[in-house]
Amino acid sequence: MSRSVPPQRWLLALLLACLALPAAAQRELRFDAYAVPQGGTVAVAMRGDGPQSGAFAAVDAATSGALSRAVAAAGFKGRADTRLDLPGLAPFDRVLVVGAGSEALDARALEDIGGRVGQFAAGSTAPRVELLWAGDEPDAASHLAFGAVLGGYRFDKYRTARGADEDADAPQAGRGELVVRSAAGAAAAQGYERDWRPVADGVRFARDLVTEPANAVWPEEFVRRTREAFAGMPNVSIEVLDVPAMERLGMGSLLAVGQGSARPPRLLAVRYDGGARGEAPVAFVGKGITFDTGGISIKGSDGMWRMKYDMTGAASATGALLALAGRRAPVNAVAVAALAENMPSGSAVRPGDVIRTAAGRTYEVMSTDAEGRMVLVDALWYVQDRHRPRAIVDIATLTGAIVTALGNDYAGLFSRDETLAGQLVAAGEAAGEPLWRMPLHRGYGKMLASPIADLRNGGGRPGSSTAAHFIGEWVDRDTPWAHLDIAGMAWNETAGTATSPAGATAFGVRLFDRWVRDHVEAPAAR
Repeated sequence: MSRSVPPQRWLLALLLACLALPAAAQRELRFDAYAVPQGGTVAVAMRGDGPQSGAFAAVDAATSGALSRAVAAAGFKGRADTRLDLPGLAPFDRVLVVGAGSEALDARALEDIGGRVGQFAAGSTAPRVELLWAGDEPDAASHLAFGAVLGGYRFDKYRTARGADEDADAPQAGRGELVVRSAAGAAAAQGYERDWRPVADGVRFARDLVTEPANAVWPEEFVRRTREAFAGMPNVSIEVLDVPAMERLGMGSLLAVGQGSARPPRLLAVRYDGGARGEAPVAFVGKGITFDTGGISIKGSDGMWRMKYDMTGAASATGALLALAGRRAPVNAVAVAALAENMPSGSAVRPGDVIRTAAGRTYEVMSTDAEGRMVLVDALWYVQDRHRPRAIVDIATLTGAIVTALGNDYAGLFSRDETLAGQLVAAGEAAGEPLWRMPLHRGYGKMLASPIADLRNGGGRPGSSTAAHFIGEWVDRDTPWAHLDIAGMAWNETAGTATSPAGATAFGVRLFDRWVRDHVEAPAAR
């Protein structure tokens, strides 16, 4: 006779740990009129040339010149992307000086200044951090706040809230208020909430998904969290294909990648119709490998833990659509996430297997670790067949070769369309997510020739370009298309940037939003 076993203590502890804190606990953001407070913790920008004015000069006067003396003693020059933390400059508890450089301050520069303040505020126990801005740049407060929210991102879900030896009443870092004081005052909140908070929400959504471990996010869970994020949003529809649905459509490629895992694959499509009725949408198609072992072509163990980030493309594509829907962009758009877990098992796809895709074309598997292109080709067929997009951009952490070529400074851009390529490069510069154009030579196709199928899924060099060529074979030649290889940009191991701390970057969300703003919405408005 069997009897029930009571829940184990370790399971209860695990559940409590998971519920300890939200994924991204951030300060409450407020906007207020420009003024120099009588004390507390303040942040000011310092130009890298000429005499200082504005908020820096005002705070310097309030400290009887102690600020300028401390800056000079520290040798701080106000260069962009630098900051100086000065405690105890009476009457202030702390003064944070952020370098503003010597160039004209555009939106990106303001976001970086805000990002440095946000990072500082995330690690500070001060109950209130006040960013003072006396300049008259358009929408300065919104851009400063946007940068501060991005830079202050934290993922605390699995951290213990308080240790046994910690004072429960002691202030916690990253809690309290972040106040942006500018000439726009409290009214600046309207522009931020309308235009930039939805983008920050899209970035946070994607970063949270990528940062989660693979035992917390798998294809079905990705779908569930997406439904939760879009719940109640107008003009949004969601379609999910399970294994039987994909089998009926002949999606042998996406199914092949997922067949080695106990967690079944999914194809997720989120459509937002905020534009003219019947107008063709723009499409973002993302690689969503929730964990990548390499399959039978297994990776080395060194750094494999990071392969939870292999679904960044899907997270960023979906996060970008969340941003567009959140700010009610006057466009039609669709995001498709090709979701699978690439595992080695007795049921896994093998090197040498021949796969038939939904488009009817076949390829020979040279490496099961070339799984990103395998899931993308069925997703690309689907978006073209069902949504007839006006342009397609796919995004994927695809190859190590792109990291060798471009490091962690640029994502690789491959495209057959000169106009689309130019627009994406410009949008990347404006958004702070830079792209570098890479070649798509017709000769690369010869390296993928197979003696028994239409193509091979790899072989030859350069690896990034042959991978892009393979993907492009499933895109209609008349449809503007670009492929982004973001393998070097999806994760900051240690040092981040002003608006992207160490960890998941959600590269692509801001880029896609900027591309839509500048090259889809703006021409339509004209």
